[in-house]
Amino acid sequence: MTLLKLNLHHYYHHPFRHGNHHLNLCPPSHFLFFHSLPNKINLSKSFSTPRKASPRLYAANPISFSIDKNEEKEIEEYLAEDGEVYQNTLRLVECAMFAAVSGLAFLLSTSLAIEKYFACFFALPIVLSTMRWGSEAGRKTMVATVVLLFVLSGPVKAVTYLLLHGLPGFAMGTFWRSKTSWGASVFLCSIVRAIGALGNVLIISYLIGENILKLITINAHAGVTYLLSSLGTIAVPSMNFIYFIFGFLLMLNCGFYIFLLHLLYAVFFTRLGMKDSLRLPKWLEAAI
Repeated sequence: MTLLKLNLHHYYHHPFRHGNHHLNLCPPSHFLFFHSLPNKINLSKSFSTPRKASPRLYAANPISFSIDKNEEKEIEEYLAEDGEVYQNTLRLVECAMFAAVSGLAFLLSTSLAIEKYFACFFALPIVLSTMRWGSEAGRKTMVATVVLLFVLSGPVKAVTYLLLHGLPGFAMGTFWRSKTSWGASVFLCSIVRAIGALGNVLIISYLIGENILKLITINAHAGVTYLLSSLGTIAVPSMNFIYFIFGFLLMLNCGFYIFLLHLLYAVFFTRLGMKDSLRLPKWLEAAI
């Protein structure tokens, strides 16, 4: 004799079929069970069988952005070839490229001891950058080249490039962009080159612990004295006269160098199609 008796509903053969059917469990009529319990325990279908999640709950809602025609037109103008973003990016890329070319050219030339043959091209990238984008771009190219040389070869070569090639090239590009006459440009760039050469000599003198300028002036004084004595003139030149001769020869050397750079760069820019941005003298314009 069993203690429990389970009476199922007459739909026992398909308890989980579709519809609102329930599984009915009836307690047995035994004295061990309390009669206060409910007569039926209903298990609904939703509790007995797992319900599949609706795909709508996990579906991602598409996000749509609406751009007005005016805003779209502004964006196209902003990113166009003549737009601000494109021009700034192009200027930055060209400045970096010119700085890399001039820095590597100077480094390789000085390392191979052939800088005398290629020295006239060291200032060309700075002049070209200044002519194309203005003084600010030329200054950035010069500074980037000096920083690159400082990292690759040390401060001595970086300062040498700055004084002998960077500053004259930047001055030349600035004067040419402002349509300055050739006479004024050659004279002013010669002064910049001479000051840079003196500064370079002073820095080298400090590094080697010897006053090179003093040695130059003493040797110049001895040479001038010997020349005067060979001519039959008994005279001792003063140091001020020696300084004047030294400055005059330095300016003459720098003037010829800058004048040759003007000729070379004028021909180069003319071949590049930038003749309209140059203010050439009539004799050179007729020759080109």
